[in-house]
Amino acid sequence: MTTFEGSHNGPTLRVGIVCSRFNEFIVTALLDGARRGLTTCGVADHNVDVAWVPGAFEIPVAIRTMATTGRYDALIALGAVIRGETAHFEYVAGPCSNEIARIQVDSGIPIGFSVLTVENIEQAVARSGPDSGNKGEEAAIGAIEMANVLKAIRNK
Repeated sequence: MTTFEGSHNGPTLRVGIVCSRFNEFIVTALLDGARRGLTTCGVADHNVDVAWVPGAFEIPVAIRTMATTGRYDALIALGAVIRGETAHFEYVAGPCSNEIARIQVDSGIPIGFSVLTVENIEQAVARSGPDSGNKGEEAAIGAIEMANVLKAIRNK
C-alpha cells in the first residue's frame, strides 16, 4: 500500500496570492498571516507573487488567471465578506467560494482559501489577528501541504 502525505516544506514552490481591497485592514492582516505561514514552510519571498483586486467578487478571475499561467504550485485567496444589512453577503461569498473550488478542481492547483465570511467586524478581527488562528496563515500552510501531496501523487 502506498500512502501519500504532503509536507510543509516549500523552498522550491511558487505561490500566487490574490487579495481583496474591500475590508483591506482585515485582508492585510490575513496577508501578514499568509506570509508568516509561507516563511514557516521555507517559501522564499521571491517565489511569492501578490495581486490585489477590488473585492471578493473579483478574486476568482484573478485566481483563474494565475492558475492558467503554469507558474504556480499553489495559490491563496484572501478576502473578507462581512454580513451587513443588504444581500451582498449571499451574492458575493457563495459565488466566490464556489468558483474558487471549481478552479481548484479544474486546474489541479491547490488553493488555500481564506475569504472570511463573518457576521461582524469582531469575528473578522478574531480570525485575522497576529496570534494563532489567523486564517491566512492556516490557508498558506494548507496550500503548501496540498502542493506537496499532489506532487507526490503525480511523481509516483
